[in-house]
Amino acid sequence: MKYPLSPDVKPEFCTTGSFMRLPAERENAKVGLVGMPFDTAASFRVGARFAPQAIRQASMTLFPYHPVHDVYPFDDTNAIDIGDVPVIPHNIHRSYELMEEAVGTLMDRGIVPIGIGGDHSITLASLRAAAKRYGPVAMIHFDSHTDTWDTYYGEKYWHGSPFIRAYEEGLVDPKKVFQIGIRGTLNHPGDVQESKDLGYHVVTAGELEHQGFSVILEQMKTAIGDTPCFLTFDIDFVDPSCAPGTGTLEVGGFSSRETLKMIRSLTEFNYVGFDLVEVLPSYDPTQITSLLAATIIHDFASLVAVKTKRESLDTMIE
Repeated sequence: MKYPLSPDVKPEFCTTGSFMRLPAERENAKVGLVGMPFDTAASFRVGARFAPQAIRQASMTLFPYHPVHDVYPFDDTNAIDIGDVPVIPHNIHRSYELMEEAVGTLMDRGIVPIGIGGDHSITLASLRAAAKRYGPVAMIHFDSHTDTWDTYYGEKYWHGSPFIRAYEEGLVDPKKVFQIGIRGTLNHPGDVQESKDLGYHVVTAGELEHQGFSVILEQMKTAIGDTPCFLTFDIDFVDPSCAPGTGTLEVGGFSSRETLKMIRSLTEFNYVGFDLVEVLPSYDPTQITSLLAATIIHDFASLVAVKTKRESLDTMIE
């Protein structure tokens, strides 16, 4: 039986508990979904530990074909869903080890992982796994916050610090890191500058609106090139009117339509991993946040499918 199962094979409400009812194992898998239900590093609202199951449930309303890219993202990549990492809620470092192991195992098999968070602290584990295999990676980071704050109540590991820790550990190439959509009130005038001081490219929401994403995209292509690239997406990049179910709301964001248009233009990068974070189902009573998250994950898989299709055509031409 082919996957993902469409509604004419089995009704949407008959779920297996996986994303679009994907199997846990298939031959020649190129995409692997993995839940990372860790939210103990959140600074305000908690509940992102329940996001993987909510996003998987929302995925049941999606269809297998992507009309913009002309691909079947989960079938063309033989995608799998390996379930959730058994994180330890009160132990971030042990949870990091478990998440890094799960992501690394997928990478070792030539599978591009798509992590389903969880708060944004989880990305550090995936970057550790990626850097072990590819060296310092490029990173495209959609967010309303830079997440390069050093400490919170004296603690260095929380959802506001993964990208200063990634810099310190040499997991990313700073010249090839783009933080896109930064906005909102700040603790002090230097908040954004501190991220720039690391060497990161910071594109505020105002700058993005003024320049247009096509300009930023060309800058990213030039800077990143074919470097192995990790894409991390915090749902609070999107305006709360379109994604209310998140932990640290920032008004003045982008619509779901604008967001999908940006993501769908990112077809020319060498992706080695993705994640989507900070969905809080308890603040998402109509499930629009989870549905948007599931759609973005569908788009992530489509980006891999586009590359797979392109490589297959190149092989045929040769």
